[in-house]
Amino acid sequence: MRTRIKICCIASIDEAQLAIAAGADALGLVAAMPSGPGPIPDACIAQIAAWTPPPVATFLLTSETTAQAIAEHVRATQPSTVQIVGHIDPREVEELARLLPHVRRVQVIHVEGPEALELIPAYAPHVHAFLLDSGRPGAPVPELGGTGRTHDWSVSARFVRASPRPVFLAGGLDANNVMEALRQVRPYGIDLCSRVRTDGKLDVMKLALLMAAVRDVDAALYAEG
Repeated sequence: MRTRIKICCIASIDEAQLAIAAGADALGLVAAMPSGPGPIPDACIAQIAAWTPPPVATFLLTSETTAQAIAEHVRATQPSTVQIVGHIDPREVEELARLLPHVRRVQVIHVEGPEALELIPAYAPHVHAFLLDSGRPGAPVPELGGTGRTHDWSVSARFVRASPRPVFLAGGLDANNVMEALRQVRPYGIDLCSRVRTDGKLDVMKLALLMAAVRDVDAALYAEG
């Protein structure tokens, strides 16, 4: 199976074009966050989402914590997918599914230890996919993504095996470590931000090297069966 690739922290239509030309399956559009790189105004998110051609997906990264607020955020920006970056009350995700049944829902799980696996049954009935990241939602200033750090991939691998939903892997991935990450975790897709940027801007060479590494490991894993 081909690894899907989501390029996050897209800041403009120009960056969206670069990501799509490189082979991105999805674009991440970061709204206001308590910390981390890449937030852009909702008007800019709406512009990029409207421009993006199918079948490329657009992910709104929202830090809202209630179904009503998330739904309003989605209606204002019109992405194809909403990525919920905090560990919110699962009942709110259930309500969001009722409010916006046509919008795909991805729940971020911040892997701080094996307890991450305990969140699978709470969220899985209400989302289409999970995304494993390296944030610290309980920190004094919450970290909800874009840290550039890897986490314990052995926990991520267990999460993938246990999850009834597809799982994206995020957190400090680049051309140097993505092959090991894919071999160990076997995620449905990967999510990239800080490690494919230079001075905050999407770096075409870093992106090309990473895409080539992903293609190589996909081919190797297919050949291995």
